[in-house]
Amino acid sequence: MGVPVGLCIDGGHVLVASAETLSEDRLRALQALGPMDLALTDRRSATLKARAYDGDVARIIVPADARLSWVQDLSDPADDLANPMKGPLQTRREGSAAAHRLALQLCKGARLLPAALVVPVAPGMAVSQGLLEVEGAEAAPLLQALPDLSHVVSARVPLRAAENARLHIFRPADGSEEHYAIEIGRPDRARPVLSRLHSACFTGDLLGSLKCDCGPQLNAALTQMGQEGAGVLLYLQQEGRGIGLANKMRAYALQDQGFDTVEANHRLGFEDDERDFRLGAAILGKLGFDTVRLMTNNPAKMRMMESCGIGVSERVPLKVGETPFNSRYLAVKAEKSGHLL
Repeated sequence: MGVPVGLCIDGGHVLVASAETLSEDRLRALQALGPMDLALTDRRSATLKARAYDGDVARIIVPADARLSWVQDLSDPADDLANPMKGPLQTRREGSAAAHRLALQLCKGARLLPAALVVPVAPGMAVSQGLLEVEGAEAAPLLQALPDLSHVVSARVPLRAAENARLHIFRPADGSEEHYAIEIGRPDRARPVLSRLHSACFTGDLLGSLKCDCGPQLNAALTQMGQEGAGVLLYLQQEGRGIGLANKMRAYALQDQGFDTVEANHRLGFEDDERDFRLGAAILGKLGFDTVRLMTNNPAKMRMMESCGIGVSERVPLKVGETPFNSRYLAVKAEKSGHLL
């Protein structure tokens, strides 16, 4: 929702507010509390030519008379080309950046732009205003941890690609999105299973978008599993390489301005890929698989599976879906992200 929350961290108390959901009234109320910073990732601060003294996060000092448009221009790159001069910007270098770092993690977890206002407050101030207050030392590890996944239910779902399919539903204990496993046939748990980790893609899987190769990869993987008579496809709710559909559309808009897929993510403040493939390894383990023949062009998926205890006996290439609309996208994935195309 973007509602401000209180953080208790490193012996101090701060309010953090999402820049994306900020209103003029909320900004005025925060400014009345005292000096504050705008926390941005190092990726976004590099675009703005602002120093990130803390490595992965920049603490930009917010002028006392800053307007909402100032915060929005720094947080959202949509109009960077039309309004390239944002500075001069002053970044804070003294004190702890722990609250700022945690604020950005909260924004990413909420699928908001990774930009947050951080203002020191007196102890108890957040609670007195009816806001949630969080112990940072307790929250930070939870935001990095893999949530426990429980198997909710499975049922037979005949598919065009394979009539002998079952759909398994897995629910994270933290209340985040459910993930799915499509099991084809009755794979032998003692042998490597033909498998694919597929991240949800609303535009490609459902709408048939020509900007990516996701839909063709999904269908080709299920078809091959159906032809072989066994396999498991994990459908992970990690839209847009983990940044969410709204931010994915922001990245598409930046691509229309001439930036490639990696550059667009960086300008928004995200990494090349924000997905967590530990989810896939956890689901495979709960289904009883410990070795896979992994259908992928992405070596990072193979390394993550191995690091999580899932052996990869073979990489099965999945080269489908190239169009005139996505040829540059695929080339950038190979050049900058190491995909084997």
